[in-house]
Amino acid sequence: MTILQIETATTVCSVALAKDGHVLGFKQIDERNIHAEIITLFIDELIASAAIRYGDIDAVAVSSGPGSYTGLRIGVSTAKGLCFALEKPLIAIESLAAMAQGVIAENSIDKKTLLCPMIDARRMEVYTALFDSAGNRIKNTTAEIIDEQSFYGLLQNNRVLFFGDGAEKCREVLSKNPNAQFVTGFVNSATYLTQIAVEKYANRDFEDVAYFEPYYLKDFLVTNRKA
Repeated sequence: MTILQIETATTVCSVALAKDGHVLGFKQIDERNIHAEIITLFIDELIASAAIRYGDIDAVAVSSGPGSYTGLRIGVSTAKGLCFALEKPLIAIESLAAMAQGVIAENSIDKKTLLCPMIDARRMEVYTALFDSAGNRIKNTTAEIIDEQSFYGLLQNNRVLFFGDGAEKCREVLSKNPNAQFVTGFVNSATYLTQIAVEKYANRDFEDVAYFEPYYLKDFLVTNRKA
């Protein structure tokens, strides 16, 4: 089982190749507005370095949102194009769930600690959800405007680990509560899709390639830059 994994929900453009749940290799860069330019190059390089052909891929997994409108559109369009051309199934993985799996895989998480991934939605708004230490969802994905009262009740009785590019901008506001903890330097990665992709592939939990769209959560708004 070889799965190509694509993550473009934030400023990070990341591609990974995993076989039987083990990452063979990955390439990523954290730079705004570079996804369209670099994503197919990264995929070509990964395929070549693994000494396989595109036809050897069994499925394509993609981070499905929420997140950057442009980033998600590029990642999902690339994934769908590959699935159409190769006649392979498409696996969609919610971006915040993948982030939670990444933190669990790379850190020792106390069972009493809750996980709160955050993706920047501009200004003081974030896309966020809540997971337990095993990665089980306990609060649905929402768009939240963060202020000093955010998570107040939750933080009174729980340790909450905040992470993601949305958490960085909220650190000053949220860190006033000692139960609020932060993962420094966290970036989204296609490697974090691995576990969920394996489970979805085993369960044949695939998307309709023709009709699947990213989970934007909010409508895309076009604004004029003021002089």
